[in-house]
Amino acid sequence: MGKIKVAINGFGRIGRITFRTMINDPGIEIVAINDLTDAATLAHLLKYDSIHGLFDGSIETSGKTLIVNGHTFATLSERDPATLPWGDMGVDTVLESTGLFRDESAAKGHIAAGAKKVIISAPPGAGNIKSVVMGINDDILDGS
Repeated sequence: MGKIKVAINGFGRIGRITFRTMINDPGIEIVAINDLTDAATLAHLLKYDSIHGLFDGSIETSGKTLIVNGHTFATLSERDPATLPWGDMGVDTVLESTGLFRDESAAKGHIAAGAKKVIISAPPGAGNIKSVVMGINDDILDGS
């Protein structure tokens, strides 16, 4: 099975710590980061974390590209999830970590943009969204 292609929407505390974990997972390919902040600032915030310390690896930028440990990541600055190029990028799953798009209708913008699934890092808002905690109630997931 190929790698799961993931995009991160929101590169705050949750987006960055998840990035730090996913970058070392051979089954995951991070394809893009969407945040309103420029790539140079994102690089600085990733490198210097007040809780988790200095990032163990190389971080640099080239224009709108973040380069981490020699791997390149597109950075985007779109406010509306529906306008993101997830379909063109082959995104399987979006980590929605802005805290803004928590209800079903807002999260569906990522699906409209071409993503297959959306994981919302905050408590879900209105609509048919399941709140799942791995190891506690993940048995409710049925793949739909």
